[in-house]
Amino acid sequence: MKKMMLLVTIGILLLLSACSSGSNTSQASTKDTTGEKQVVTFWHSMSGAGQETLDSIVDDFNNSQDKIQVKAEFQGTYDEALTKFNAVAGTDSSPTMMQTFEIGTKSMINSGNILPIQQFVDKDQYDMSSLEENITKYYSLDGKFYSMPFNSSTPVMYYNKDAFKAAGLNADQAPATYEEVEKAAKAITESNPKMKGFALQAYGWLWEQLLANQGALLLNKDNGRTGTPTSIGWSEEEGKSIFNWVKNMVDDGTFANYGTNGDNMVAGFLAGDVSMFLQSSASARDIIDNAPFEVGIAFLPHPENKERQGVVIGGASLWMMEGKPEAESQAAWEFMKYLQKPEVQAKWHVGTGYFAINPAAYEEKLVKDAWAEKPQLKVTVDQLQSTKPSYATQGALMDMLPEGRKIIESALETVYNGENVDSTYKTAVQQFNDAIQQANKARGN
Repeated sequence: MKKMMLLVTIGILLLLSACSSGSNTSQASTKDTTGEKQVVTFWHSMSGAGQETLDSIVDDFNNSQDKIQVKAEFQGTYDEALTKFNAVAGTDSSPTMMQTFEIGTKSMINSGNILPIQQFVDKDQYDMSSLEENITKYYSLDGKFYSMPFNSSTPVMYYNKDAFKAAGLNADQAPATYEEVEKAAKAITESNPKMKGFALQAYGWLWEQLLANQGALLLNKDNGRTGTPTSIGWSEEEGKSIFNWVKNMVDDGTFANYGTNGDNMVAGFLAGDVSMFLQSSASARDIIDNAPFEVGIAFLPHPENKERQGVVIGGASLWMMEGKPEAESQAAWEFMKYLQKPEVQAKWHVGTGYFAINPAAYEEKLVKDAWAEKPQLKVTVDQLQSTKPSYATQGALMDMLPEGRKIIESALETVYNGENVDSTYKTAVQQFNDAIQQANKARGN
C-alpha cells in the first residue's frame, strides 16, 4: 500500500513538473524573464558600424518605455539568415521579426510564413506616404506592403580627388558617363603607373544598377511587377554595354580586378591602388573617415548615348512572422514604427551611411551637422531623390534573383580575365533565362 501511494505521489509530482516546465517555455517566448515586458525577437544581418548603431537604437527603444523588450540577434549574412529562417519557419523557434534583403522579397511572400504589415498599416491608418517614395515603391506590390523598409542604400561612384588633381583632372567634376570614366582612368594610370583607374566588383547587384540607370529592365513583365517573368527584360545593347565598358579598360590596362571581393576593392582604394570604384552608399561614412586623401562621391555613370534614369533601392526590410501571439506581433509593429521616427532615422543615417527612410530626418540637426562636415553624404541622397520613377528603377521581383546574381558575377569575372564578351554574354543570358524557367517550373507555372 505504501509503495502504491509512493508511486502515485511521484506521478503527480512529475505531472506538475511537466506542466510547470511547459508553462515556463510558453512564457519565455513572449515575456521577459525579468518582468512583464513583451519580448520581441529580432533577427538581423548588420555587422560593424551598422550593428553598433542598431544596438544603440534598440537600447534607446527598450529604455523609452516599459512594455516591450526587443532582443536583437545577429544571424550572419542575408543569405545565411534566410537559410536559418527557412529551417524554423512556422515553428516556435522562428523570430518575431527579421531583416531580409530586397531580392528575398518574393521568397518571403511565397513562403507563406509571413504576416503582411499592410494589416497593421490599415488598422493604425499609418501614413506610409510620409516615407521616402523611391524606397517604399520597391516594397509595394499591387498596392500592398508586405514588409517595412529599413536599411536602404544605392551604389555610388567613389573617387580619389588627390589622384584626379595629380592627373590634371577636375576633382570637383567626376566622370558622368562610361566614356568619361574610361578617359579619366587612362589619364590617372598614365600619371601614376602604380595606380589603376577603375574597379568594378563582380557583384550582380552593381550590374543590375547599371542596367536600371539606362532604363533597362532586369526581367520581362515589367520587372515581374505586372506578371510572372518568363525571360530577361534587357536588350542585347543594354546588357553588352556594361561588359564592353569593362573590357575596354581591361584591354587598356587601366582596370583593377578584385573579382567578387568588395573588401579588397575598398582596401585597394584606401591604399591608393585604384582611383575610382562603385560601391554601396552605405560604405560612405567608413570610406571617408579612413581614406588618407580627399574622397569624392558621384552619381552612378551611364553610357553617353543614354539619359541617366537613376538607381534601384538596395538593402533590406523588416518582416513580421505568421503564427505569433497577437500581442507579440503588435509589439513588433510598435518597434517598426519607432524606427521610422525622424530622430531615429537621423541617427541611423549618420551612424551608418544608409538612407533615412523618413526624409524628415534630413532636417534634424544631427544630419545637417554631419552633412556640413562631410558633404559627400548628401550626394548619395541627391542621387536617390533625383531618380526617375519607372519599372526599371522600381526594381525586379522574383525568387530566382539570388541565383541570377551569381550567374552575372561569374560572367563578369570571365570578362575581367580577358575572355570574349560575345560568348560570355550569350552564355550568361542563356543561364539567366534557364534559371527563370526552372523557377517557374518549380512553382507549377
